[in-house]
Amino acid sequence: MNPKLEPLFTPWKIGSCEIKNRIVLTSMGGTDLFGWMEKNHFDKDGADFILEVAKNNAGLVLPGCQPVYNPMFGQWLHKNKKMFNDLAKWMPEFHKTGAKLFVQLTAGFGRSFTISSMMEMLYTTPVINKLSKPFMNLDKITASASPSPNRWSDKVPSREMTKAEIQEFIDSFAKSSKLLKDAGVDGVEIHAVHEGYLLDQFALKYVNKRTDEYGGSLENRYRFAAEIVKAIKKECGGDFPVSLRYSVISKTKGFRQGALPGEDYVEAGRDMAESEQAVKFLQDAGYDCLNCDNGTYDAWYWAHPPIYMPENCNLADVEHIKNYCDIPVICAGRLDPVVAADSISQGKLDGAGFARPFLADVQWVTKLMEGREEDIRPCILCHNGCFNMCHYKGVPNDQELSDSLHLARCAVNAETMQKGKHHITKTSSPKTVHIVGGGIGGMEAARVLKLRGHNPVIHEKSGVLGGTFIPASAESYKGKLRDLLEWYRRQMQVMNIEVKLNDEVKDISAFGGAPVIIATGSTPRQLRKVPGYEKMIEACDFLNGAETGETVAVIGGGLTGCEIAYEIALKGQKPVIVEMKDDLVSQKGVCLANSSYLREWFALNKVPVYLETTLKEVKDGSIVCAGKDGRDIEIACDSVISCAGYIPAPLVGDKAKNVYLVGDCLAIGNLRSVIWRAYEVAMKI
Repeated sequence: MNPKLEPLFTPWKIGSCEIKNRIVLTSMGGTDLFGWMEKNHFDKDGADFILEVAKNNAGLVLPGCQPVYNPMFGQWLHKNKKMFNDLAKWMPEFHKTGAKLFVQLTAGFGRSFTISSMMEMLYTTPVINKLSKPFMNLDKITASASPSPNRWSDKVPSREMTKAEIQEFIDSFAKSSKLLKDAGVDGVEIHAVHEGYLLDQFALKYVNKRTDEYGGSLENRYRFAAEIVKAIKKECGGDFPVSLRYSVISKTKGFRQGALPGEDYVEAGRDMAESEQAVKFLQDAGYDCLNCDNGTYDAWYWAHPPIYMPENCNLADVEHIKNYCDIPVICAGRLDPVVAADSISQGKLDGAGFARPFLADVQWVTKLMEGREEDIRPCILCHNGCFNMCHYKGVPNDQELSDSLHLARCAVNAETMQKGKHHITKTSSPKTVHIVGGGIGGMEAARVLKLRGHNPVIHEKSGVLGGTFIPASAESYKGKLRDLLEWYRRQMQVMNIEVKLNDEVKDISAFGGAPVIIATGSTPRQLRKVPGYEKMIEACDFLNGAETGETVAVIGGGLTGCEIAYEIALKGQKPVIVEMKDDLVSQKGVCLANSSYLREWFALNKVPVYLETTLKEVKDGSIVCAGKDGRDIEIACDSVISCAGYIPAPLVGDKAKNVYLVGDCLAIGNLRSVIWRAYEVAMKI
């Protein structure tokens, strides 16, 4: 193990609970012990994941947040005694690992509850609204400190919670905590004065406009959270540890307006001065630990950092707030283990929080301890498998129902939280399988085939493995993607998979009927009807190093176009974005944390964005577009980059015998669709 990491593997305490090391799995929706958005029950899939994390040397493990009032079916957590009994039977197995378990309990989401188009229909149609209340009472689920707009939808506003409802939640926190303690759980964490969830909405001045004892002064705004911990301590005893999920600074300018790193702004929520007072108040109320980051749902990229956010983005603020309390402090949010270890060694931090890296590779801490960092499959901060709740103009959460109900899966690891569907089964008849194309899809198929006992052979027409993922990972800020590419290349080596480079396959008949996987990717869509289209630089060519002038028009404001425009701006050049739709990144599968960062970054940095605008002509030194009013606009520029999308380019169709298509040659998708499809195809052979 790298000696710099040693401080991570020292013991510490939360209250009277001793924890063997400083690695903390922070909660993620979908890794719950009692189910997620379904009837409460002891969840075997969640328990299996939590146990694997514990077996792989995490010190403190927090499953996904458990609502004390279930948004689906309106169940109170403390009323289902059977699942607590099931948990009690499982806890001895968990404790064999030496890890400690805190269960995170939440009061819910309030105005941050993720509204979909279907939910809008349920809420706005009176008859259906009434009929739906037994299984989804949106009026109760979305209730907040004060009347306020929902983060995702203008059609489902939040009403003010009554004091009777507040007390009902406090009572359930206490009763649920006692049942957890009796089941053998080591502590609980209260979710949360954090990220703009319900308890945070009471704490935040821009949401809470109450005039009773739960509004106004700092003491009143934090009263709900304080009364919860007092009730738990009364029910469970003073020595039962209670942590609090806590955002140090809200980083929020107002409803649906975040503040970017380095931005000069007026804080609408909790600023550092208030936070310095709040942590002392919360400590005195009885909390034994603060599990910290920054942000709200209005500034979601702080709590769920996309790849554009700086590493260790929350650390300095968390280190600062530790000076104002006497209880342990954990930091989470794109945290580098070496940096965290150094902070712990200096006494600036107590625990290091990680979440999504465990989804990408549940063994990553074990590999870190064994000095095998290069074997860790990296999280690339895409949120595409774990949290792809997306939102754009006029559309609430645009997400497949299967994704809404099954969070905490992983784009780069098909097995995570879906082992019933994705698991390695050894073959009884080993075959040589030819794979045409050495991109991510081809390499994932080869990896799974090899694990199953087949003999995969990759035929790659270029001199290097990676395919279109090479340009896709080329931007300066995409180091994690380049790490993933290197991980795949290393797997080909350590697994002794045969790779034939500079080997272009034009006819699969040479393979003599052996199984063939086609992973030949796609070709760029060319705007041939646009006069001057040949003057444009294709997106992949730009990413592969094609030079541009100072002012660059980017045609297409989807994710690819926006990321290219972002890179151009980071290089000190001047991008201009032209997009046909009425919003940037107007597509499924891109988490709001990612897309809102890009939209707000372009606005802050005054990047010209032309929405509902269509390219008509490319000239020397300018482009001509039709604006949303139908009038022509001429935009001066030195270069033009085409981000018009891609067209599948299979070598042969999938109707041929023993032929399977994976990746973009089957259908244009994203990294998740490429990896999951490659895994599934490799399991069929």
